[in-house]
Amino acid sequence: MPSGTSSTRTKKAVALAGLIVLAAVSAPPTPAGAFAKPFFHRLATVPAYLNSSIGDAAAAEISTVTEDGRTVVYTDSPGQRLGFLDITDPGHPRPTGTLAMGGEPTSVAHLGGLLLAAVNTSVSPGRAGKLVVVDARTRQVRRSLDLGGQPDSVAVAPSGRYIAVAIENERDEDGPLPQLPAGYLAVVDARTWQVSKVDLTGLAEIAPSDPEPEYVSINSRDEAVVSIQENNHLAVVSLYKKRVISHFSAGSVTVSGVDTRDDDQITLDGTITAKREPDGVAWISDDLFATANEGDYEGGSRGWSIFDRHGRVVWDAGNTLEHLAVEHGLYPDKRSDAKGIEPENVAFGRFGGVPYVFVNSERGNFTAAYDVSRPWSPRFVQILPTTNGPEGVVAVPSRGLIVVSSEEEIPDANIRGSVQIYGLGHGAFPSIVSRDDIPWGALSALSAVPGKPSLLKAVTDSVYSPTRILTIDPAARPAAITAQLTVTRNGQPIGYDAEGLVAVAGGYWLGVEGGSNTPNLLVRLDSAGAVEQEIPLPPEVAAAVTTNGFEGVAAAGADVWVAVQRPLKTDPPSLTRIGRYSTVTGTWSWLAYPLDTAPVGWTGLSELVAVDHDTFAVIERDNQRGPQASIKKVYAFDVPPTWTGVPTVHKRLVKDLLPALKADNGWVQDKVEGLTVAGNGQTYAVTDNDGLDDATGETVFLRLGHLL
Repeated sequence: MPSGTSSTRTKKAVALAGLIVLAAVSAPPTPAGAFAKPFFHRLATVPAYLNSSIGDAAAAEISTVTEDGRTVVYTDSPGQRLGFLDITDPGHPRPTGTLAMGGEPTSVAHLGGLLLAAVNTSVSPGRAGKLVVVDARTRQVRRSLDLGGQPDSVAVAPSGRYIAVAIENERDEDGPLPQLPAGYLAVVDARTWQVSKVDLTGLAEIAPSDPEPEYVSINSRDEAVVSIQENNHLAVVSLYKKRVISHFSAGSVTVSGVDTRDDDQITLDGTITAKREPDGVAWISDDLFATANEGDYEGGSRGWSIFDRHGRVVWDAGNTLEHLAVEHGLYPDKRSDAKGIEPENVAFGRFGGVPYVFVNSERGNFTAAYDVSRPWSPRFVQILPTTNGPEGVVAVPSRGLIVVSSEEEIPDANIRGSVQIYGLGHGAFPSIVSRDDIPWGALSALSAVPGKPSLLKAVTDSVYSPTRILTIDPAARPAAITAQLTVTRNGQPIGYDAEGLVAVAGGYWLGVEGGSNTPNLLVRLDSAGAVEQEIPLPPEVAAAVTTNGFEGVAAAGADVWVAVQRPLKTDPPSLTRIGRYSTVTGTWSWLAYPLDTAPVGWTGLSELVAVDHDTFAVIERDNQRGPQASIKKVYAFDVPPTWTGVPTVHKRLVKDLLPALKADNGWVQDKVEGLTVAGNGQTYAVTDNDGLDDATGETVFLRLGHLL
């Protein structure tokens, strides 16, 4: 039960308390096709480095939008600065510079024409911070207030009277609680700029001497709700009275039907019992607030909740948010034994009279939108794909916009901190989903299905094990993964790095890419997915192939063809190989394929398709994503009727895929790895999302029409 003094409950809260729904903890996810149509679409993705240089490790963690709705201001902690984007035209944001903060900014908000940046100035083992007040128009620092500790989150009251700053004084993450000094809530009177301290010690059952407040949100009554994350506690504070008026444990939850093992499989058969340990919080009315239950010290329930001001759970997402991640191909299996998708933050906004909650998944790289017109039964609306590590989320109803800032910055992998902007309307995502909780991701090849002109097959690569062949219905909108077939050898499931797939009468051929200790193989499967034959490369070719080996397979008559991704060690660096294996004679013959030169990185082949017995198509791509991507093309070539040696084919451009990959205004995907022509003549392509391993995780399924 909640403790502390509480204000009188409103009639609305009384009504809601009678409609508490805890069954959602174990409720099944809403089936695909039952969702409302998307209401928001992505307008732009802006790397933070555009405000400095491409070699700068710039991040974008927490954002605000100025009062006029025309400027995004984000915190760049590595650069110890604020970054600015002009969003007068939200579809074409314009980077407009940075402002040094003299420390690490952890949060930013706005009050009228002022920006309020919470800045960590701690020098280990000390705890120090300041609130920097900046004129949003001139970017001049008006004042700097000593906060007395290390800040995390800053919020402004709707009344404009108060500013609240969560002073976390965060612990050494390698050690347990308590780790003094204790955190507290700093309250700034915006009329006098005086800073007051609200003590939060003695509230939580977990380390009561060391509260570590994480996030703060303020309602129209000048009441702040504070998440004390690692203590698994929540407090409601009267900013006028400068005291706690109610507090309560965030509680624990038992969730079934989730993946709990990091084992290269997505298996929704586990159960967790965990403390919620909420991170982001947001009022959705004066009596109700939402929490993102990320977990930190020893918890994380993989969902989000709605509480009333007295600590009663009005609704809990249970396993449904993780199931939505699986359905959209955005489940991070490598986090299964930790905190799963890690709901990080929440925001509230009312668009067209409809109240929405937006929930960031830090590890799933998405923001989920919910209609909370009935807070006891929120309705999932859509998933918005983001770049890596979405932290901040801001609703801007006056402009019809959502702004998400993502902090993950790994330049060597073309993962960059960025700001994404979404507006009202319908977008292209998702272009492919699964039904009946079929787990998927890392789609490394596509194939037509003999005798079934409207169906496709795809295969998963080494991100997952065992290898599975998936059935895709492209007539559905979005395209739907409807069935799966596990590949077996000697009656046991087997995992290959399957990078090529072609369905033939009576079975399949896989193109399996080798590694430093594994060979490249052509693998023949029967119709049940059982291995019938493994065919290695000739020894002289096997010795010359690099770790970038087989990346496509095609079949024409009695011949099976393969594309080798990158040049052999013995070949010129501008040529790679197309191989033909005769199933009649058991012999190999080879053609050379000329590669385009990429301005950055390397270029290779990632798919091979037989258009007819003499004509083939390939996907040729560079290894870059985001703004650096330059080569994502479909080429075709004809093979000679006979040849000796290794002649070079003459290629012709069929389609540049880069405009299609840019069309939805996201982070351009690196690995276009699937291409096929269905029996009805339609051409399709798909990207490999790497299972969210150093990738955004977004999959793009392209409908290219009668292309080949």
